[in-house]
Amino acid sequence: MQKKDKYDKHDSPVPNRANTFMSAEDLASGKKSVWYELEINGVVRNLSPDLFKLSHLTSLYLNGNSLSRIPCEVNKLVHLAYLDLSHNKLRSLPSELGDLTMLRELLLDYNALRVLPYELGKLFNLQNLGLSYNPLSPEIMSIFNSSNGTQKLLSYMLDNLADTDTQSQELDVNSTAPPERQWMFLSPPDKTKATATFTVMCYNVLCDKYCTRQLYGYCPSWALNWDFRKKGIMDEIKHYGADIICLQEVETDQFYNFFLPDLKAIGYDGIFSAKSRARTMTESERKHVDGCAIFYRTNKFTLVKEHLIEFNKLAMANAEGSDDMLNRVMTKDNIGLAALLETKEGAYENVHPQENQIRQSVMVSTAHIHWDPEFSDVKLIQTMMLVNELKKITEETIQSYKLGTTDVNSIPLIMCGDLNSLPDSGVVEYLVSGKVANNHIDFKEISYEEILHRICVKNEKDILSHDFRLNKAYDDIMPFTNYTYDFKGVIDYIFYSREHFNLLGMLGPLDEGWFRQNKVVGCPHPHIPSDHFSLLVDIEMSLPFPSGRTANGPVSHR
Repeated sequence: MQKKDKYDKHDSPVPNRANTFMSAEDLASGKKSVWYELEINGVVRNLSPDLFKLSHLTSLYLNGNSLSRIPCEVNKLVHLAYLDLSHNKLRSLPSELGDLTMLRELLLDYNALRVLPYELGKLFNLQNLGLSYNPLSPEIMSIFNSSNGTQKLLSYMLDNLADTDTQSQELDVNSTAPPERQWMFLSPPDKTKATATFTVMCYNVLCDKYCTRQLYGYCPSWALNWDFRKKGIMDEIKHYGADIICLQEVETDQFYNFFLPDLKAIGYDGIFSAKSRARTMTESERKHVDGCAIFYRTNKFTLVKEHLIEFNKLAMANAEGSDDMLNRVMTKDNIGLAALLETKEGAYENVHPQENQIRQSVMVSTAHIHWDPEFSDVKLIQTMMLVNELKKITEETIQSYKLGTTDVNSIPLIMCGDLNSLPDSGVVEYLVSGKVANNHIDFKEISYEEILHRICVKNEKDILSHDFRLNKAYDDIMPFTNYTYDFKGVIDYIFYSREHFNLLGMLGPLDEGWFRQNKVVGCPHPHIPSDHFSLLVDIEMSLPFPSGRTANGPVSHR
């Protein structure tokens, strides 16, 4: 997630600005005039409707006129960063002014304003607000004149967009809850053979430490509060009731004191590991370090073994003098987490009760890959490390179970995670196609080739590959899985072994029309507790072993 650029008011437009005029030669050559600023000055009392057709404007100077009102159509000027309405006769402002979320500077000094629309609180990019010499209430001016007054006032106004007549501040009066996400049926289950069917959820829940007004200024502070958000997150998890739940950005304290006890009470158990930095912190500091968690229904699965994958340790172990591996990869403390599960009788369909119980091992992993777009090489290398570690774990499982094969695809694999990588990235290409060129653009022309050949298979010249055969759920289904003001795109994924699993269905996307109609510029939102959307799939696993056999040998009769 990238931080927004700090707005420097010294760079903002000023009345004494310079203008450049085209020369006669420019005009003769047919050069187009490009202008983004407009000044209307004099004794103007009304504004022409044509003004609001100029949606390309970034600066509008209406100061020093006799305007008593601003039409609501002002919200059509969506690119405005600077708006000067000072020295007019304004008694009120349209609530639509709050739609101009790109505004950095809004000057309202020397008017007759007695109240401000609470919608101004939606101007989360605003850095400079002028309110001097208006007969506003002492309460508003007290907030505004305090330290960091502009931001405090905006926060106060956004928070008070809530319906204060309700018993709790749970609703934004400007929006209704989004429609229920629709289930998408893809294929019918195979009723001719024994199968295990289960659902899998992948969900970045946005940990409390990262959920700040500085990053999510478009969301009311009460809706950013963990005590509010955790209810929505848990409601969603319980509503869909997945058999396997893979979470990212779970804070340590939240796992042990919220997620684990709440989910244990309804039939789950789970494992967790915090990011690597937790090892160097005090106990009180470790509470707030986030990590990954895997939960599973205990009536369908048992946990055989869990594995922590620490990318910084793997980077150090494989660096071999590479400064880039040490300085770029090793410094990122992201992790992966894997659980070797074994199915129970409750997971099966089409198995006669009197038949011997069939058990099947399933490898489940979740990961949270580094976020920064400037480190696409790190993302790809962390993914390669994840796959290589899963290969090692699978090979150990095959050997311990004496399956009589060396094919890592003999153990079903489900990979979930927030990979912070778009569908056209090297990360997704590597996972789905099984290979990527060692000079892929995501490596940023940094030579990692010799190092990566130790953690990847090299079957072809200049190609880095792996042995897993994976399919990607949600292929071109979700327009976005991460939805913030600065970024909207698909970065969360579920992959699965193509030989073992049949994708029966998945939870569809949120209604894009709801976002448009309610002018939701980003999440979290009072109705959406994270900046990520959960993924949920229903999958059917074939049971290749004959009756009376399992992935780990004979079973006992019941």
